[in-house]
Amino acid sequence: MLKLISIVISVFIAGLLANAKEVSVKSPDGKSEFILNVGDNLTYAVNFNGEGIIQNGRLGLKMVSAPAFCSSLEVVNSDIKEVDETWQPMQKQHEYIHNHYNELAVDFKEEKYPGRAFKIIARAYNNGIAFRYIVPLGADRQKCNLEKELTTFNFTSDVTCWVADYKSFASHQEEPFNKNMLSELTPDGLYGLPMTLKVAEDCYAAITEAHLDKWSGMYLKTTKNETELRTELSNIKNDGTEDKFVCKLELPHQSPWRVIMLGKTPGDLVESEIVMNLNPPCKLEDTSWIKPGLCAWDSWWSRGVVMENEEIKKYIDLASENEFPYMLIDWQWYGMYNKPEADVTTVADQLDMPMIIDYAKQKNVKLWLWLYWTDVTRNMEKAFQLYESWGIAGVKIDFMALDGAEMVEWYHNTVKLAAKHHLMVNFHGAYKPTGFRRTYPNLMTREGVLGNEYNKWSYMVTPEHNVTLPFTRMLAGPMDYTPGGFRNSLKGEFKPQINTRVMGTRCHELAKFVVFDSPITTVCDHPENYSDQQCVDFLQQVKTVWDDTRVLKGKIGEYIVMARKSRDQWFIAGMTNSDGRTFDIDLGFLPDGINNLRIYRDCEATKKDATKLEFEEMKIESKDHLSITCAPGGGFVGIISK
Repeated sequence: MLKLISIVISVFIAGLLANAKEVSVKSPDGKSEFILNVGDNLTYAVNFNGEGIIQNGRLGLKMVSAPAFCSSLEVVNSDIKEVDETWQPMQKQHEYIHNHYNELAVDFKEEKYPGRAFKIIARAYNNGIAFRYIVPLGADRQKCNLEKELTTFNFTSDVTCWVADYKSFASHQEEPFNKNMLSELTPDGLYGLPMTLKVAEDCYAAITEAHLDKWSGMYLKTTKNETELRTELSNIKNDGTEDKFVCKLELPHQSPWRVIMLGKTPGDLVESEIVMNLNPPCKLEDTSWIKPGLCAWDSWWSRGVVMENEEIKKYIDLASENEFPYMLIDWQWYGMYNKPEADVTTVADQLDMPMIIDYAKQKNVKLWLWLYWTDVTRNMEKAFQLYESWGIAGVKIDFMALDGAEMVEWYHNTVKLAAKHHLMVNFHGAYKPTGFRRTYPNLMTREGVLGNEYNKWSYMVTPEHNVTLPFTRMLAGPMDYTPGGFRNSLKGEFKPQINTRVMGTRCHELAKFVVFDSPITTVCDHPENYSDQQCVDFLQQVKTVWDDTRVLKGKIGEYIVMARKSRDQWFIAGMTNSDGRTFDIDLGFLPDGINNLRIYRDCEATKKDATKLEFEEMKIESKDHLSITCAPGGGFVGIISK
């Protein structure tokens, strides 16, 4: 049962000024500010630590066959309230999440015919700003069609950004986050979320969205102003065709939150829980069956072969021997997929599913099943009911590659039906997270990331990419990157092949288990590649959810050092790009007293063989500093216990 501890303080200031030309709200600490201006057009500004971040950002909605909500507006009423609550998540990076903000709600009405009403709500957090639109129920309107959203993000200067260009609404959202100036982005680019920006040496921002529901996914496009980005919503239906509008609104209707994360360092963005805070609380009464953990993954990645009984048993053995709770049976377990005749309630001829299920049960391992989304959609209720009877733990659903309003609703309905049948969910070929896992915590993780699978056919998964992801894609939520490749390669040695290799050192790969967030973490390699490897004991101990998360050091695209707490243990990890470097780590986050550190790190031999590492155990205290040298493309991991 999800525990909720709530202390809410509300201060209402009704009718701040009818017809006011400017209303604003500041965060509880006064550092973040949202300013709403009502002039010829509806615009907003965002300040952080007294500096302007966004100015003259446009606001508004355009309905089909109707004028836009953006001009000739009268402020009918303005309210401000403070909310201060603490709640306990299931899919967690912190044991408790503090949700503290000041909220501004402004009601508008058009001064001219047809006199429509709508509302904007803005929340000012200490670490960000969020705002959304609400279209109320009109006397003569029960529904309307949204043609486009008019929101823009107009930065006060040309700044550095890290962003993925998905090029099309039909995308698995698996692209690198390239470093550019805003002015270098091109008009033909379709830029995804999150977008991370370095506004100043002591100010970082990220644009994303939260509580996406009955609305289309948001992208960014350039405008004629080189510091401005405009919103573009997907209009692709589930059958792949374009719609003339982006979504149907059943009134009253609220948009997703448009989120501007803010921090003095890039690490502040990583530690933020603003996306989760902007979603509704958990709706499941019983969550005891939802269990995070590591998951062995059959040989699609490591060998590229169709699974058979004996091969699946090897992966179940791997999971059992290393105390992973799960094993994933991937593609073709029900035969050919993405065909009208594909049946996800049958089993391929080469597999004995009752035997596999029984064998896994004997080994104390639960199974996940892969599904192509169109195949399961045709028969979802029957399939999920069957999997529940088999004792299946979860489903990995793949290849949606869309985030129009129709697909967003499909995601939500799928997760709800899975919860009814006690199934956890991992979406692949997916759009970025928007926090729905708070409301339905059986949604454990998702792809929508350029992860380890790309090592099979590309050179894209570089150490530079790996130390960019925490500050970009991961800001939105968990990512099933599938770490754990033990065929490690030095720079210049790597090449794509069937027996998949990975770039970077063994310690770089181990560090992903701590740095990358995924409550279900899929371990990618073949059992033979883990055999007789001493560092496998780290995989036996590492967790997938955490009681605390600290970014100790970080520079986007260059390096990251993190500490994560699980009960009375701390796990520390660091990764570097293709440059070797030495980290000086302040251990002040530790409790007082003597602690034991077991550390796995690059060594002299790593320079010739990326699989090599060394172990060391030492006594440390919170007053100490730890010096660790990493090879190019290297890293380290450590376990700290009292």
